[in-house]
Amino acid sequence: MERTKKPHVLVIPYPSQGHVNPMLQFSNTLSSKGIHTTVALTTFIFNTFKPSTTTSFEWDTISDGFDDAGFAAARTIDDYLFQIKTNGTKTLIDLIRRRQSSNHPIHGVVYDSFMPWALDVAKGFGLMVAAFFTQPCSVNFIYYCSHVGLLSLPSSPVTIPGLPPLQLQDLPSFFSAPDCYPQYFQLVLNQWSNTEGADWILVNSIHEFEAEEGHELSKFGPTLTIGPTIPSFYLGNPNENDKKYELDLFKVEADEAYLTRTWLETKPNGSVVYVSFGSMANLSITQMAEFASGLVESNYYFIWVIRASEEAKLPKGFAPEKGLTLKWCSQLEVLSNKAIGCFFTHCGWNSTLEALCLGVPMLAMPQWTDQPTIAKYVKDVWKVGVRVKVGEDGIVRKDEIKACLRTVMEGDRAIEFKQNALKWKQLGLEALQQGGSSMKNIDQLVSSLREKISAD
Repeated sequence: MERTKKPHVLVIPYPSQGHVNPMLQFSNTLSSKGIHTTVALTTFIFNTFKPSTTTSFEWDTISDGFDDAGFAAARTIDDYLFQIKTNGTKTLIDLIRRRQSSNHPIHGVVYDSFMPWALDVAKGFGLMVAAFFTQPCSVNFIYYCSHVGLLSLPSSPVTIPGLPPLQLQDLPSFFSAPDCYPQYFQLVLNQWSNTEGADWILVNSIHEFEAEEGHELSKFGPTLTIGPTIPSFYLGNPNENDKKYELDLFKVEADEAYLTRTWLETKPNGSVVYVSFGSMANLSITQMAEFASGLVESNYYFIWVIRASEEAKLPKGFAPEKGLTLKWCSQLEVLSNKAIGCFFTHCGWNSTLEALCLGVPMLAMPQWTDQPTIAKYVKDVWKVGVRVKVGEDGIVRKDEIKACLRTVMEGDRAIEFKQNALKWKQLGLEALQQGGSSMKNIDQLVSSLREKISAD
């Protein structure tokens, strides 16, 4: 059996949609560079989504210890993290050994930074290793500073090199509420537990979006921004085969997709507010009522994505004349429609990156984890929108919603937000073009892999 010298990279995402899809898009880019790429999903994720066999890369699996039911079968968050480390380590070793005895041995591993144990496994085989951070440079650097004891709280404002002055409310939610999901707080800090052993630190961001933050991060490890990890159809590449993400937690029915398209076609440019708080947000009944009233009374057209699990919280008989409610939708398709004037968002990083790269102003209502920091950047750094003010009772009232929508949709500031959004869109489009900042970084990664293979 003749062993090929073609570089082979194993990509290992953390098993949640917001982590898997960016790494799959990155895998497409690696494949386009002539890299033999294999993506290892957990057995449960693979069996549940049954991913396409026509991708530019191939599939393999590792186990998180819950092959039949995934995370839902774990007793606690700690239990899941322990099991994925224990079972993931064992099955990853088996996978690499099996591949090493084939004619396509693995030369490098790109692992999600939520799984630092994968670095230890890969280094045990003498492979080149890159940590893949799915969150922006700013957030990653905040976690790094906390991990190594450089962040002193509760000083206000918080000063971190390369970042704007931050109030406590601008930091990831774990800092203002450390007792809420402490296991996840530990998880994000542990991303940095062994990165000194990584050959590269890859960040799903764009140099031009976070130049100073990326520079500061690079002082603590060789850092490459490689984003945006968005289907190339929306980045100026008319490729119908790369128009949507590979995995979607919720199915978009064909008739609902058609309804959305035809509804938007009848609306003037920039006249529609798109409202979505992602796949995990859990709003109270009171907050849903304020939302419903605020959207209707604002008198703008709107599309509101309300997951099936949230529908019961809507006011009884809610049937807005100027609104369309959906259980789920193709967010990229909606955001890229000329009728959209504003994205009312939770500021999850994937959603924010999509909006920036599609030139859509934002109204930010962050919920938890990295979202408060991203909302700070939306308002004060990228200057593409505003952030709602939350009342002392934790509720954003309808009058605040209406006032914020007016600010983003009408008047001088709305024009400024749109101009800024179009500026970032252009930079986002250029990043992955030939000679763009992210493409140069990916070329550097690929060159270093080829050099290692030649040296071996």
